[in-house]
Amino acid sequence: MKARLFTDGGARGNPGPAAAAYVLETDDGTVLDACGEAIGVATNNVAEYRALVAGLAKAAELGVSEIEVVSDSELLVKQMNGEYRVKSATLVELSLEAARLARQIGRVRYRAVRRAENELADRLVNETLDAASS
Repeated sequence: MKARLFTDGGARGNPGPAAAAYVLETDDGTVLDACGEAIGVATNNVAEYRALVAGLAKAAELGVSEIEVVSDSELLVKQMNGEYRVKSATLVELSLEAARLARQIGRVRYRAVRRAENELADRLVNETLDAASS
């Protein structure tokens, strides 16, 4: 099965209260799963990677064999494509977990987009952060 995974992470303050979210959908736009999770105090980059790992884990669980990951984090996309080195020890751990899950899935492509093209995942992150702070 082919799918598209929209991921987003955010932190209010950097580091600060953080959340990770993903939306997993089929090529025709049918939502297979959507999840937002408060992850405590973290940086925005940790939140971005946590969203990626959670989304890839769900895709693997559902038997997705080909996936396009769409993220508004240029850093995450360039690191996962091997264009940038991962320097932070925390991000190294998360990127290795994401790579392991990607191998489990099979074919994975990463694409960076503007925030406006990642609206559902972005909204989920903000709703999760709002709920966690109230």
